[in-house]
Amino acid sequence: LAIWFIPAPEGVQPNAWHLLAIFVATIVGIILKAASMGTMAIIGITLCAVTQVLAPGDPTKSIVNALSGFGNSTIWLIGLAFFIARGFIITGLGTRIAYNFIKIFGKSPLGLAYGLNTADLILAPAIPSNTARAGGVIYPIMKSIATNMGSYA
Repeated sequence: LAIWFIPAPEGVQPNAWHLLAIFVATIVGIILKAASMGTMAIIGITLCAVTQVLAPGDPTKSIVNALSGFGNSTIWLIGLAFFIARGFIITGLGTRIAYNFIKIFGKSPLGLAYGLNTADLILAPAIPSNTARAGGVIYPIMKSIATNMGSYA
């Protein structure tokens, strides 16, 4: 909050300085766990829209700019992949797939690695984001394989 009231350094526009204040406050709130990460992010987005730091003097454009990140399909792809991953874990589907991997490729650790790489290769055209594919689909299966093979580290 103090950053907001400090005069902007020379060469920095006041609205950019205020945006920095909102960003720092959001990050500090997340680190200090003032609220959940999602809540802090929504508060930061709301402050950007309400204070019009993204488009001074134009409330409509300020709201559009504050919410423009949600229009990016890559963000939704990554988010949905992590929702799918959570579903794999909750339903036990990751464990069932892991047992099949172990049955087919489990003669050696190298065989399991080749199996996971093959699965990643097959999924690549359908899920082009490496983060979404690895974190959302491959990771739950890999974690289940490790757990079922007795590795808890």
